[in-house]
Parts: sequence; C-alpha cells; structure tokens
Amino acid sequence: MGDEEEAKASVEIWRYALGFAEMAAVKCAIELKIPEAVENQTSQPVTLADLSSAVGFPPPLLRRIMRFLAHQGIFKAVPTKDGATGYTNTPLSRRMMITNRDDKSMAHMILLSSNPVAVASYLKLSSAVVSGKGFQPFEAAHGKDAWAYAAEDPGYRETFNEAMACDTRRVVPAVTNTCADIFDGVSTVVDVGCGTGEAMGMVVKAFPWIKAFNFDLPHVMAGASEFEGVENVAGDMFGLIPRADAVFIKWILHDWSDEDCVKILKRSREAVPKEKGKVIIVEAVVEQKKEDDDDDKLEYARLLLDVVMMAQMKNGRERNMEEWDHLLTEAGFVRHEVRDINDLQSVIIAYVS
Repeated sequence: MGDEEEAKASVEIWRYALGFAEMAAVKCAIELKIPEAVENQTSQPVTLADLSSAVGFPPPLLRRIMRFLAHQGIFKAVPTKDGATGYTNTPLSRRMMITNRDDKSMAHMILLSSNPVAVASYLKLSSAVVSGKGFQPFEAAHGKDAWAYAAEDPGYRETFNEAMACDTRRVVPAVTNTCADIFDGVSTVVDVGCGTGEAMGMVVKAFPWIKAFNFDLPHVMAGASEFEGVENVAGDMFGLIPRADAVFIKWILHDWSDEDCVKILKRSREAVPKEKGKVIIVEAVVEQKKEDDDDDKLEYARLLLDVVMMAQMKNGRERNMEEWDHLLTEAGFVRHEVRDINDLQSVIIAYVS
C-alpha cells in the first residue's frame, strides 16, 4: 500500500504544481469561444484548420491548447476521414459556452474564479490562516472588501453579477422542479439579495399565480432586469424587507458572519405572515454523510467553495447542518427542513409556525 500511495502521490502532485495553467487553458477556451466555434461548424469533427478560421487565430498555439483540453476530456479528439485530428464538443465543453444562457452554462462562474481580482485574494490566503480572525485576503490584496471593490469597478461588478446569474439559471429550475410543493399556497415571494433579478422571473414563469418582488441595494436594483409579474424594490436587508408569503434567499447567507446571518434571518421572519410564512434558503450544506458517489464529488466542490469564501469574504463560510440549525433557532424559526436537489446547494425551508 505504501508503494502504491507513493506512486499515486508522485503523479497527483503535478495537479497542484501546475493547476493554475489548467485554469488558464479553460479560460482561454471560453474567451475565444472555442466551444461555440466547434458547435457551429456543419462538418464534424472540426479540423484544426476550420477551428482556426472560425475563431480567427493561427493554428500553432491553438493546437496545443486543444491537445491539452482534449486530453482532459473537455473536448473529444476524433480522427477525420483524412486521418487528421478533429474535435467535437462534450457535455463538459458545452457548459463552457459563454454565449449559452441556458441552465447548464458555467462559463461566467469560471471567468469570475479566474479573474485577476479574485486570484489576487487567493494568493493572500496563507496570511489569513496565520493571522486568524481579522485578516481578510481580499482586503489585503485590494485595500477594500469585495462589496466596496465591486461598487467602484464596473468591469469586476459585471463579471460578478454574470457569475451569480449563471448560477441562478442553473439552480433555480432545480428548486422549482424538485421542490414545487413549497410554493403551494404562496401568493407572493420576495427575493432578498436578488442581484440581476432572474430568479424571480423563473419562479413566476413556473408558478404564474405568484406575484414576486426583487429586493436589493439601490445601486444593484438600478441594473436589475425587468420581468413580467416581478416588481423591483430597492432597500437594505438589514433594515425592512418587503412583506410576502415567502422570502427567497439564495447564496447570500454564506457571505456573512453568524451574527449578521441571524439579523438577516430575523428580518426575513418578520417579513412573512405568522400563520403560513416560510423562508426558502438555497445554500450549500457541508459535511453531510451520503452514500452517493456523485454527492461525494459535489462535497469536494462545496469544501472548495468554503475556501473561496475564506479568501473573498471577511466572514463568509459554508456551514454544516448543526451550524444551520443554530442560526435558524437563534433567528426564531420553530422548525425547518432540508431538501436535496442533487446539486452543490440544498434547499432549506424555515417555518415561522
């Protein structure tokens, strides 16, 4: 066993030594719209010459990028009739289409993770671990927290908003399909921290009887989209949240400390009716023991997301079920349940009564 572990380690270590180069290659493919170029060619598999012509870049470096991405299984290398190497898309490469705004594309999330602004904070992570509480990698790298930076940098703000929107397009359909019953008897929903506002557009489309509200800070709402059946409202979630039968809050609480989460949850509880009110939370739940191998792979992503939060947010973190129990109890909810949607995130429904 020792020799086997040593042999495995001698190979695996290269993933960490050269991992940033893999991210760079993927980022390159997204920015050059290589998956789109492959998809749009009528003749398949796509030769290097045709691909080069489609993306408008010379073949030599493109060939090396494609060789690596095909080796990783992102694209599929297929022999052409002439015996040359051609390329086809895979389900993975299609998830890297930046022009594809369906519920599978993760291109904008990848561009956020590989953005130099985000990467700079990762490089300060060891200082945060050494210093303990009080040291924030993003602030150390940029002189201000992530929210202040995004407010002042339109380019980074757009990258961040697009990444959150692509997650919304991916996960909200899973919520409405898998947990449709939680919207039974619900006439109004408010999305707290709505960002671009797409989530409520999807909810209203799935459940047309619902009147929805998008709720976020004024500068965020200024750029929010308009959707039929959805009203945009500016405000502060630490202040007064618009009243509704249900509060929807996705990927917001993991940005904040326990103390701030309790404040947000209390405001959310106050916004819904005592008789039938509920708060629908879409967040990761780490350290859940499951037998499913696919979920074990998702746990890898959840734990990586926790590292991202450590680098990006002053008090951000992913939480286990015991920690969620504590927050919801402190916020005054009488009961809650967790729904698995076969995703990085779960749905936590907190009830007022």
